[in-house]
Amino acid sequence: MTDRRTVHIVDDEAAIRRSAGFLLKKSGYCVETWASGVDFLKEVRHATEGCILLDVRMPVIDGLEVQKALVEQGVTMPIVLLTGHADVGIAVRAMKAGAVDFVEKPFEMAILLGAIEAAFARLHDKERHAASAQEAALVIAGLTPRERDVLEGLARGLPNKTIAYDLDISARTVEVHRANLMTKLGVHSFPDALRIAFAAGLGTDRE
Repeated sequence: MTDRRTVHIVDDEAAIRRSAGFLLKKSGYCVETWASGVDFLKEVRHATEGCILLDVRMPVIDGLEVQKALVEQGVTMPIVLLTGHADVGIAVRAMKAGAVDFVEKPFEMAILLGAIEAAFARLHDKERHAASAQEAALVIAGLTPRERDVLEGLARGLPNKTIAYDLDISARTVEVHRANLMTKLGVHSFPDALRIAFAAGLGTDRE
């Protein structure tokens, strides 16, 4: 890697800062760590341009509040959320607000690095990595009505069991529809499917 790209790790857990920092440094990134969202927001105006690896659950000010504050300050560095399994709905909200991706803890090296690469791709080539509403609508038109219903539920941040209850089908059937719709959308990750859904206007009628 010729350019030393900077990743800001904002997480109150020292162990996460150490482990993620080690993986990223080993892969050629510069790393700056912050023990709280408050600390990062105080210094962000003077921080090196790069991307932000932001924990969702932190004391005093959580990841969503940090993201909102960054937007209000006009900071455009791309954000990757660190989230626990139970926080996926929150991560969906963060992606609606512009986050690039989210990575669940405990994270795998390949998944973390893939998300960071996507963040830097967004930073350097925003046009190429933004799905247009027209393209998204065209792809989603190929889904069955039930697959679209499932995608709508996912875009709202609903868990499979809730989607199953709302649609009066089994959770297993929701999983099958989810797998099928991802194949039809041509994506391999849940965040990629969400980006298409949001571009097409799904999941926007309620939080």
